[in-house]
Amino acid sequence: YVYEDGEWKISHHHSSVMPEGIPSAQPITKQQVKNLFHLWNDALATGDPDLVAKRYSKEAVLLPTVSDVPR
Repeated sequence: YVYEDGEWKISHHHSSVMPEGIPSAQPITKQQVKNLFHLWNDALATGDPDLVAKRYSKEAVLLPTVSDVPR
């Protein structure tokens, strides 16, 4: 996560990357992780792609689990 425009945003999203492998990662509590997950999951539940996209940082890189090609 990165703090951007007054909000925490997802900077890396890959199901198999541990936080230790992300150079910009800062330690956060389990409760903070849960809260951030709920923000992201709630955005997904709306079905609104613009709302979901707002949860990601401007420089985010999505690494899907079915492909090793960054997009």
